[in-house]
Formats: sequence, structure tokens, C-alpha cells
Amino acid sequence: MGINILGAFNYWVVVVLMMIGLYIVITHNNLVKKLIGINIFQTSIFILFISMGKISGGTAPIITGTNTVYSSPLPHVLILTAIVVGISTTALGLAIVIRLYHAFGTVEDDEIQQEIE
Repeated sequence: MGINILGAFNYWVVVVLMMIGLYIVITHNNLVKKLIGINIFQTSIFILFISMGKISGGTAPIITGTNTVYSSPLPHVLILTAIVVGISTTALGLAIVIRLYHAFGTVEDDEIQQEIE
């Protein structure tokens, strides 16, 4: 009774991307790099939801009169919405970083904290 590692490839990609994104957010002081880390983390969540939404052997939910297994399109639609929201929040975050750069002359988190104190 072995574990099928290749069958869970999508989930391994999700875990690796999630850990890479979290590592970038925690270890870097540069605000642009933190935004990139958040976007990588967010992409892993997108892949997770899309992977869970696909049913093996499922088809599009179009009624044809035969008895078939359908895949729900709802997770894919929700992820499309999440992608739009993610792009918008990334643009807002970059705009805030630009304002911080003009105000403090740096995008390093620790240097901005020293300027404030």
C-alpha cells in the first residue's frame, strides 16, 4: 500500500510554492520582495483550489440526457475573481511602496521603522 507521489503532484507544487512565498515574506526586508512573496503564496492557493475543483473523469456540466459525472465550474470561477482581486491589491501595494519610497527614500522595512522612531 504505497503512496502515489505523482498522483499528488499538484499538491506538492502547492506546498513548495506556499513555503517559498512564506519564506520570502518572513526573511526579506525589501517591501517589493515581500509583495512578490505574497503573490507566490497567493498563486499556490489558486493552484490548490483549481486542483480540488477537478473531478477525475468529470465533464462540463452540460445536460445531455445521459448519466455522467460533472466537474463543478464554481472553483474555477471563484479563482478568476480572486486573480482579479489579487492583481488589484498588488497594484495598490506597489503604489503604497512608491509613496513610501518618495517619503523615506528607501523600500527597506527596517530603515523605514528607524525613520519613524
